[in-house]
Amino acid sequence: MTTERLTVAQALVRFLTAQYSERDGVRQRLFAGCWGIFGHGNVAGLGEALLAAGDGLRYYQARNEQAMVHAAAGYARMKDRLQTFACTSSIGPGATNMVTGAALATINRLPVLLLPGEVFATRPASPVLQELEDPRTFETSVNDCLRPVSRFFDRIWRPEQLPAALLQAMRVLTDPAETGAVTLALPQDTAAEAFDWPPELFADRVWHIPRQRPEQAALARAAAVIRGSARPLLVAGGGVHYSGARAALRDFAERTGIPVAETQAGKGALPHGHPALLGAIGVTGSAAANSLAREADVVIGAGTRWSDFTTASNSLFTHPGARFVNINVSAHDAAKRCAVPLVADARAGLEELAGALGGWQADAAHARAARAAATAWDQVVDRAYQLGHHPLPAQSEVIGAVNDACGPRDVVVCAAGSMPGDLHKLWRARDGKSYHVEYGYSCMGYEIAGGLGVKLAAPDREVYVLVGDGSYLMLSSEIVTCVQEGVKLIVVLVQNHGFASIGSLSESVGAERFGTQYRYRSAGSGLLDGEILPVDLAAHAASLGAIAVRASSVAELRDALAAARESPRITVIEIAVDPSVPAPDSQAWWEVPVAQVSARPPARAARSAYLLGKRTQVAPIRPSWPA
Repeated sequence: MTTERLTVAQALVRFLTAQYSERDGVRQRLFAGCWGIFGHGNVAGLGEALLAAGDGLRYYQARNEQAMVHAAAGYARMKDRLQTFACTSSIGPGATNMVTGAALATINRLPVLLLPGEVFATRPASPVLQELEDPRTFETSVNDCLRPVSRFFDRIWRPEQLPAALLQAMRVLTDPAETGAVTLALPQDTAAEAFDWPPELFADRVWHIPRQRPEQAALARAAAVIRGSARPLLVAGGGVHYSGARAALRDFAERTGIPVAETQAGKGALPHGHPALLGAIGVTGSAAANSLAREADVVIGAGTRWSDFTTASNSLFTHPGARFVNINVSAHDAAKRCAVPLVADARAGLEELAGALGGWQADAAHARAARAAATAWDQVVDRAYQLGHHPLPAQSEVIGAVNDACGPRDVVVCAAGSMPGDLHKLWRARDGKSYHVEYGYSCMGYEIAGGLGVKLAAPDREVYVLVGDGSYLMLSSEIVTCVQEGVKLIVVLVQNHGFASIGSLSESVGAERFGTQYRYRSAGSGLLDGEILPVDLAAHAASLGAIAVRASSVAELRDALAAARESPRITVIEIAVDPSVPAPDSQAWWEVPVAQVSARPPARAARSAYLLGKRTQVAPIRPSWPA
């Protein structure tokens, strides 16, 4: 049989260039390229192989391994999980730096392939640099940290193991129910070892993404539950976007009259202003959606995993007879909340459920009440956008200015701090891909790196990155990558001299913003409560190659946004805000434990409020369909 002699790394790269995904007759390459930082664990293996491959698998140079996984995840989300990147690092800190990115990808159900270098398979000079010496076994390395945050993990000790590992990795990456981070650890001597490979390994291979249809008996049960409802509510999650179900959702809402609320991942499932749209739900949601959630007797979850923010720590859906119907491609998620589970692709599930309901419609008075609540919340948002707060603007005014500057298809990117919560309740999304907030892991440092991935996936859209100073200081290095690659982002850097969201949370639990402000240590108290640190973040951004602008008012911010839109380069606009001005109240509770005993009055008061919140929790154990 004819074979081709290549190293393990060369064979891996050749294989990746021949992988495709296909859904609904549309085929695309699965891998857009490979991010990497080279060290002794991968330079002679994947480094040499990528060099030999040229532009067959384009190499992108990152500044931080965590950031390159974030960029890959942002790209995969923007591409509805049909395309992604590979990411390579050396053994040691390069590999463990990727753990946070892997956790983010897996929690958000986003496909990313990780290819960390490994220790020597042959162990000629053990212990080698960066080797973890576990006295119990030679089998463990630092890469084992990636096991719990990967959906599939394998270590390629021998060339013969590579084909099976690659095929399993591709299966997981392209499975909507199982996808997440996939790790193939490559011992550095094995990666450079030559082997005779069968040509079939390198043939074009198409991974077909199915649209799973719901089981008919489950569909009948779900339809019966919905027909018996008086105040139904649909909660749209990220699965609506990933399955391309926005048109199906719109049709379902218009045919049934059921109002729609959106999770963080589901925001934009219906465009702002649609008559059925209530807005954001949960802890970071709108008072409109949350008020109807408390009254809902049937709740339909479409592509949501029901996180604690969505359910307000199980304190939101409090109707005594509330039943649930879940449409989800994952059986694990479909079964949550003792729902009638429809294990199905969100688009297929919504289409078939609409058909099963026939001409049934929710009570017209219920739909009118939902629309009135949404209209009232819109007025609340208008006021938040135009507070005119002095001397520093409120964060809601910054959001309003950016929202006004955005075109319908432009994208806002955010991840951590107080900004995601404010965006969820205040942002007006007009396009299904215009809202990109990572809140499954709420990872500080995602914003700029994730925005880079978004822009690579959608170069025809303007991408606005909203980031707080705390998150910026954690991971701003990919500004350099944007400069290198000619990738334009508009970064709005909100300066509030600390960790604003945790400061607010700290205050609410009686800890009085302890350790959350960027200040000198006071000689008198020994605490970090002295003068504000003289950090110049605009100067820092300029030093990395970005256009840097300081805005001292909302009017100056609007001017800077207009100029940045015309510029071909990455622009960072720094604006200070007053962190003491909250966004409008969502009227929802989130469980964060409070000290049970304390000598401090603020902590005791917070404990009393916490116990009141605990009383609103309802365990989701009531079956939604009788036995």
